[in-house]
Amino acid sequence: MVKDNTHFKIVDARFLSPDVKLFQILAPRIARKRQAGQFVIVRVHERGERIPLTIADADVARGTIAIIVQGVGKTTRLMNSLEAGDAIADVVGPLGKPSEVHQRGTVAVVGGGVGTAIAYPTAKAMKQAGNHVISIVGARTKEMVILEQEMRAISDETYVTTDDGSHGEKGFVTDKLKTLLDAGRHLDLVLAIGPIPMMRAVAELTRPAGIKTVVSLNPIMLDGTGMCGGCRVLVDGRSRFACVDGPEFDAHKVDFDVLSNRNAAYCEAERASLEEFEQRPERDLALTGHRCKLEEQHPEVRKP
Repeated sequence: MVKDNTHFKIVDARFLSPDVKLFQILAPRIARKRQAGQFVIVRVHERGERIPLTIADADVARGTIAIIVQGVGKTTRLMNSLEAGDAIADVVGPLGKPSEVHQRGTVAVVGGGVGTAIAYPTAKAMKQAGNHVISIVGARTKEMVILEQEMRAISDETYVTTDDGSHGEKGFVTDKLKTLLDAGRHLDLVLAIGPIPMMRAVAELTRPAGIKTVVSLNPIMLDGTGMCGGCRVLVDGRSRFACVDGPEFDAHKVDFDVLSNRNAAYCEAERASLEEFEQRPERDLALTGHRCKLEEQHPEVRKP
C-alpha cells in the first residue's frame, strides 16, 4: 500500500455522462503497483471523508491513475466539481485483493451503469491473459452509457443495452446474458459489477448452469481498511469484509439479503450530508483550493 503524499494533482478531468466523471490523477507509485480489481482511498480535502474508488486504469509512463466517479453523494459531487489543475488531499493504495486473472477460455464481463468502470480493468486483464472476452455494457439511457469504445477495444464481442432502448438493445444487461445462455453459449466465467439487484440477478441466471460467477462488492465499502466494519457481508455463511477480503467474491456464495440491508444502513446519514452540502457548497470547495472561474471573472456573484 502506498500513499503518494506529494503527487495528487488532477491532470485531466472530463464527464463521461451527466453525473459520471473521469479523472487522471498524478500518483506514480500507485500506477506502478496497481493490479486489476484494486482500489484507492481518496480524501478530497484535509477535513473530508474517505471514499473508496476503483482504479479504472493506469499509465506508468505518465505516472497517472484513472478513477471514475459517479456524483451521488456529498463527497462524490464535491469531487466532480474539481477540474484539471486542482489537487486532491490524499490518495492511498492500491488496496484490496487483485482480480484472479487466468486463461479460462470464454469470459463474460457484465457492467451495469458505473459498474462498467470497475469491470473495465479486469476485462482488459482477462483479454491480455488470452481469454475470449464477451462484454455486456448497460445503462438506463444512451447518455448514461460509459466506456463503450474502451470496452469494444479490449473485447472480442461487445453488446450494449439500455433500459429505454435509446442505444443498443432495449432491456437490461441480464436480458442479454440470458439470451446468450439460452442460445447455448459456453461461458467459463462471468464477472458482474453494478447495482446490487443486478449482480444478484446475474448470480441467479448462472447458478443453474454452474457457471463460475464473480461479483465485486465495491458498493458497500467505506473506509477500505476493515476497521469500520461497514462492509461486512456473509459469504458462504462466514463473515467477510468487502474491502480487505475482496472486493471480488463468488457470487453464488454471497448472501444478497444481508448485502442489501448493509448497503442501506447509511442512506439517511448520506442524504442529510448531501442536503447540507447542496445548501452551502462553498465551504467544502474552499477547503479543496478549487477556484471558481465564474467568481474570478465576476466577484459580485460570491456569496457573503
